Amino acid sequence: MEKLQTGADVFFLLMGAILVFAMHGGFAFLEVGTVRRKNQVNALCKILVDFAVSTLAYFFIGYTIAYGISFLVSAKAIAGGAVGYGPQGLTLVKFFFLCTFAAAIPAIISGGIAERARFGPQLVATAVLVGVAYPLLEGAVWGGRLGVQEAIRAVTGADFHDFAGSLVVHAFGGWVALAAVLMLGPRANRYRKDGGISAHPPSSIPFLALGAWV
Repeated sequence: MEKLQTGADVFFLLMGAILVFAMHGGFAFLEVGTVRRKNQVNALCKILVDFAVSTLAYFFIGYTIAYGISFLVSAKAIAGGAVGYGPQGLTLVKFFFLCTFAAAIPAIISGGIAERARFGPQLVATAVLVGVAYPLLEGAVWGGRLGVQEAIRAVTGADFHDFAGSLVVHAFGGWVALAAVLMLGPRANRYRKDGGISAHPPSSIPFLALGAWV
């Protein structure tokens, strides 16, 4: 019965991870449809490379900070052969599920700073955010680390629950995106010398709508 329950947990987390992973396609279509046509390839490349950098940063650093579990161990340990690792690869599947959320942080930010940031510095920021900054918040809320939940429980008498990442993922990404937009300022040639505003219409309304729908 225990094996059946573990298998069901693995299947449920894996399906959830696949659905959240598909959401990144929505981020890509949304940004590609929003930017000007000349920047479409750049926007798509940013989303793809951001996900790759996020996965590496979260795998080697972020997940350990958030939950205290490292994957720099043997395959047998990851499969449940060591203390702290779930059976049947449950820990690795959980990582994949949470990684899709972690990678949503730079995707949210990327949409806010589209046509403003350079490619290289944005990748460095992605690695720092997903590898260090986000895991600290994630670990405090979801991982029970840093004593934050204990402090909240002492004041309110109850734990703080964030079931779908409204604070941990979306609010954090939005706050960072807002700070980045304020630091970077408007897009190049957005405001003319005479005080007028140059129109930067979306390049593809169908892509924009598809991204919002996904």
